[in-house]
Amino acid sequence: MSTELESTRKALREAVAQAEHAAELARLLDAAQSRLAEAERHAEEVKALAERLAGAEEDLERERAAADKLRKELAEQRYQAEVANWKLKSIKVARWSRLGDAIKTGKSNPVRLAKELKGATKPVKRPIAPKRKPVVVQRKDDRPGAAFQATTTTRTLAGESFKLRPFRVPTGPNTRPHITAAVIAEPHAEALLRYEWRQTTGFTPRDFARVLPLEVPHLLVVESVATGPWAEELRGEPGDGLKALLAWCAERGIRTVFWHTHGDVSAYAASAELFEHRFTTDLTVGWPRLQFGVQPRVHNPLPLSGGRIDRVLTLDQLLPGHLAYPDVLTSYRWPAGVDCPPGTPMWRLAEIAACGTPIGSDPDTRRAHVALRRAYDSGTMTERIDELLDKVGLPSARATLDTSVLLVIPEPGRTEHALAQVARQSGVAQLVVFGPPEAGERARDVLPDADVIHRPLRPELTVGAMLGRGLDLCEADLVAVMDPRDVYGSHYLSDLRRAFLFTTADIVGKAAFYAHLRKPQATLLKQPEAEYSYLPEIAGATLLARRNPLRELGFADLTDGWDEVLMRQCRQDGVKVFAADRFGYVRVRDEDRWLLGAAHLVEYGSAEPHALI
Repeated sequence: MSTELESTRKALREAVAQAEHAAELARLLDAAQSRLAEAERHAEEVKALAERLAGAEEDLERERAAADKLRKELAEQRYQAEVANWKLKSIKVARWSRLGDAIKTGKSNPVRLAKELKGATKPVKRPIAPKRKPVVVQRKDDRPGAAFQATTTTRTLAGESFKLRPFRVPTGPNTRPHITAAVIAEPHAEALLRYEWRQTTGFTPRDFARVLPLEVPHLLVVESVATGPWAEELRGEPGDGLKALLAWCAERGIRTVFWHTHGDVSAYAASAELFEHRFTTDLTVGWPRLQFGVQPRVHNPLPLSGGRIDRVLTLDQLLPGHLAYPDVLTSYRWPAGVDCPPGTPMWRLAEIAACGTPIGSDPDTRRAHVALRRAYDSGTMTERIDELLDKVGLPSARATLDTSVLLVIPEPGRTEHALAQVARQSGVAQLVVFGPPEAGERARDVLPDADVIHRPLRPELTVGAMLGRGLDLCEADLVAVMDPRDVYGSHYLSDLRRAFLFTTADIVGKAAFYAHLRKPQATLLKQPEAEYSYLPEIAGATLLARRNPLRELGFADLTDGWDEVLMRQCRQDGVKVFAADRFGYVRVRDEDRWLLGAAHLVEYGSAEPHALI
């Protein structure tokens, strides 16, 4: 009897414990769902603000255009009034008019008449005719892309009209502010080059001697243009304007470069011989290569504010008629996918892929991400210009994306796994590791090309405190924090670093990511919609930041939650945080009740085939 009673009591205790456990799970689930709802609300607010900002910018551009038009109309009316006044004064001082006035005044007084007639015959200086004055407009914004915005916002498919919110071409900064280049190019090449240096364009054979001295360039780059005022100067026998421009450059020691990008090279051969350096995109021409590359400032996966339409378009549907290049950049981001025909130029395929648009009749986000990565790996315009400047003898110095990694390994058993995740990354210049005594020597073995700084674990310090001390030792331009429990793909850091080429964020990371829970063997996907956007927060284990802003923010003296405090500080200080793609990282935990309530179940099995591509 006592045995049965004890068994009953034990069963009751287990039932009560399970009930308490279930209640705790329910409480945690409610809390997680509440946090998720709050995060989604913040994301919606950010999206709404972005749309309002885009609308306000469009309204501002329209108001500026209307104000400029009114200013021109007012200037014209003033000019016409001045002309009318000048005509009236000219009539009054004309001899026949003055004779008439004299006769009228002295007709009743012969003496006065004679006096007036004598005065009317004397020559009088005529008033000076007015001249049109230049219309004073708002000060020109000379940042790259400032006057290079999309205008055609309506597209038509099978008789159906779609209104697009144009892609906003970014203004500044440029990659090499210490170099000024005078550039003669068509809109496509000009768009690729404008962010690489301070660029002067728009001068003609008639006015270059007046325009270029305003900011004497270090370099002249001339494309094989087929249109515009320089086209006839370049084709066939070199024109006098081209010879004068090159002579002007020679007098001032300005390097000159001819860039053959299209057209029969023989048509430009005579002019090309006058330049110091010649480059070509044509593999059949025996000049050094300078191929088109993607320009991260405009060829990137930043989405249109209105999102994509759920259609796959042909290339002709994507780029109808003769769109200005800013409108081409809008079109690249519009469809769910593009079905490109055989023979499509490689540079066109690379630009579409770099904008995150799937290529093919069956859109797939994983293939699109790999294609984006390949488009950048095939070469950016920044890397192309590095090559050009090296060959012409100008300094190609620019900011780097070298990275220092901060790694805290509290458990010795995780050392090998953690160091293996760092070792597979590219661009790691430095590793600052807090871990067991053997971690330093082992890190130097697996990272022979990196500067390794090892500090022993201090039990009295929190993870945040150790990260703060490690940050003071970091020397690279970027600083990454990695978690020894998680899995990082070989492209993890290179994919994240790319975001610094096309955003203005100081901190980049992942808000959308895959997670794997060992106990239930479940693979989850958190916030799949939170890609390529500025958001209130990202996961701390995916943090990649510019070193100096991160030093100003610092790390909270906490082991758990230091990233939440950091994100809150970013919101308070107005530090921009950008969420990149979902790939290349897996959060690994035995169990995580918060994730169970805040993420989507993908499958029961490994997360790596989904995340590591």
